[in-house]
Amino acid sequence: MKNVGGAERIARALFGSSFVLLDFFANIQLELVFLVVGLWGVITSALGYCPFNGIMGRNTCAIKYDDSPTEDVVAESV
Repeated sequence: MKNVGGAERIARALFGSSFVLLDFFANIQLELVFLVVGLWGVITSALGYCPFNGIMGRNTCAIKYDDSPTEDVVAESV
């Protein structure tokens, strides 16, 4: 189920990719931090799901999912 919506996905993609680019210019101590934070933003943007949003009960996705079955199948006996 997706919980990251349009504007937040764009912001996460820009934020994450900029951190990945900063990773190339960082010194050795900050390189891993920039890479992890950047990849987290890019991956959550691409998937549209963030586990921390799920834990906090936050949902910015405009699509509302219904957990009920979409169609009822009736078996006909002949």
